Amino acid sequence: MKHKITIALLCVAAALQAQVKELTLKDALTFALENKAEAKKAKLEVENSNHKIAEVRAQALPQINLNGGLTYNPILQQNALPGEFFGGPEGSIILAPLGQKWTSNGTVSLTQNLFNQSVFTGLKAARSTREFYSINQQLTEEQLIEKVSNSYYQVFVTQRKLAIAENNLISTKKVRDIIKGQYDNGLAKKIDLDRISVKVSNLEAARQQLTNAVQLQENTLKFFIGMPMEQQIKLPENTITVSAEAFTTKTETDNRTEMALLKKQQQLLTFQKKAYQAEYFPVLSLNANYGYLGQGTKMPLGARPNDVFWTDFSSIGLNLRIPVFSGFSTRSKVRQAEVSLKKIEEDLKDTELALNYQFENAKTQMSNSIINIQTQKENADLAKSVLENTKNNYVNGLASLTELLDAENALSEAQNNYTTAQLEYKLAEIQIIKSKGELKNLVN
Repeated sequence: MKHKITIALLCVAAALQAQVKELTLKDALTFALENKAEAKKAKLEVENSNHKIAEVRAQALPQINLNGGLTYNPILQQNALPGEFFGGPEGSIILAPLGQKWTSNGTVSLTQNLFNQSVFTGLKAARSTREFYSINQQLTEEQLIEKVSNSYYQVFVTQRKLAIAENNLISTKKVRDIIKGQYDNGLAKKIDLDRISVKVSNLEAARQQLTNAVQLQENTLKFFIGMPMEQQIKLPENTITVSAEAFTTKTETDNRTEMALLKKQQQLLTFQKKAYQAEYFPVLSLNANYGYLGQGTKMPLGARPNDVFWTDFSSIGLNLRIPVFSGFSTRSKVRQAEVSLKKIEEDLKDTELALNYQFENAKTQMSNSIINIQTQKENADLAKSVLENTKNNYVNGLASLTELLDAENALSEAQNNYTTAQLEYKLAEIQIIKSKGELKNLVN
């Protein structure tokens, strides 16, 4: 029975291992762009802009309507008419009913704008709106790429720190076993064994904290890319590479999507101002209709031909509306649009300043990180060498336990500093790539 349980557990473990997905940065970004809600919504906004264009275009097309009505008049209105019209004495009045008990009509009407400056301006604005949503989609994807990339490197660095903690724990346990053997043979003090045991306990607690931190970071990454939480992931070992290829001496803000989006908003506000100004223009439209009118003493439906009298009618006309005075309403809307344009000009200046600020900070951070990586790498190698020598000296009685523990702490600190320096470099590299407008290249 025990063997069966063991085999079952091994099968479950193998199945779980098989479900682990190796996730490169490119895979994570591709998955996010295909599955994350904000990326999908941005695509839907572009699709919806086509429908908005069609909605505005409809105002320039003929508007055709079918109308029908059926009216029953229980009491016909009587009108006072001169009696002499009906052969009565001069000056007499006769009350005569006009109309029929039943009246029905059916008409088809057509309205066509011949000149409406608001419609023409709206069509231009609608096409620009589609371009706006396309740029907004690109910006949304870039923001998602930046967010996912930062989270991805955070996961990798936390995993590296966990691996460092596990290696240090293994090394410290070996030292504890050596001291325990010496203590059992009367060659070491109990206080040394207690101190190294406390160190092991502290390292185990630190490892558990890092294990939890890795889980939290992985969950955050899965959320950012829209991946199910139950999916197990693994990051490649060579995730972080250091080079100066992404480094550049200047940034081209004109190529940034943030600036393009603001400029497109500026164009849309210009169209909005023109649309308000179009209210000063006259509006000319064509109207035409054709219909039938039925009158009789009985309901037209099912009535005999002699009971209902049908006549057709039609009309064609031009309508001209010339605005004269609107209480300064149009003028107020135009001035509000002008203020909005001035505000977006300030937004453009501020955004350009912010982009340059971010670039300069990223450039400085990258330069510092390159130097720091080299320094911390040398420190880690040196600390590792010191620890190995201290271990040998301790075994041979030439170094104290305090010196050994200090050497282990120094190695752990140096390794973590080196890992942190790598993370700072990659975060700065992302900002440099962003400043060049090349974040999408991370997906290709």
